Amino acid sequence: MEKKWISFDLDGTLMQNPFPKWVFPEIKRRINAGLDEEKDITKLLVAKHHEALAAGKVYEAYDWDGMTADLLRDLSLEDVLEIDVEAMVREYSVEPKVYLLEEGIPETLAYLREQGFSLAVVTNGFYKYQFPVLEALGIDGYFDEIITPEETECAKPDVEIFDGLLKQGELVAHVGDRVDHDIVVANELHTMSVFIHKKLPEYYRDIPLKERVEDEGVLAVVREKWAQETEGEEFHDLCLPDVVIGSIGELRGLVK
Repeated sequence: MEKKWISFDLDGTLMQNPFPKWVFPEIKRRINAGLDEEKDITKLLVAKHHEALAAGKVYEAYDWDGMTADLLRDLSLEDVLEIDVEAMVREYSVEPKVYLLEEGIPETLAYLREQGFSLAVVTNGFYKYQFPVLEALGIDGYFDEIITPEETECAKPDVEIFDGLLKQGELVAHVGDRVDHDIVVANELHTMSVFIHKKLPEYYRDIPLKERVEDEGVLAVVREKWAQETEGEEFHDLCLPDVVIGSIGELRGLVK
């Protein structure tokens, strides 16, 4: 029997990883301890991420161990300092350093499975950084597939990252918090694109799910998010989500 997939982004959609508040600050502290003059290490690492993207090295742009090793070489610290980002992520993958972005996520995932859907993660984060968080939060068991860039050698918004799921069945919907990485790619695949915006004003939630994107206020939220992600690139039809939700729990109403 052909599977019917609902796929999810992770960071900003389901969970908060430990990078911003724990991993990057520790990398910064450890590197600056070996320098004569303090540097903005996080800024330098993010610059390497953008350089890799610009060079077409898309999935390498999410390998924080590799980029950290490159930065150590740039700073002539490779012989005196070794940093294991994967180990840091495992160390910090404990609550409250990592957390689900809303209550009821496990229950909603369980409900979707009960309705006959197979669930997948499609993320630009490497498996070694994402799975420890999923496991710590107790939601790893809800997913039949966890698709990551080092496995596929590509990353969103490249539609090829979904090839493995499409070979196993139909992609019914993709849920994510980024317009450029999640909504555009879902629309290119002609599957239901579900944009989740945690700060969606409460009054919008009274508008039926599939009608929200027709509301001028909701559309302004989508346009603003696109502008933030792309530094003002022109908004186009593929940016328009099919559905806008304010919480994962609203997916129950959508599948009904």
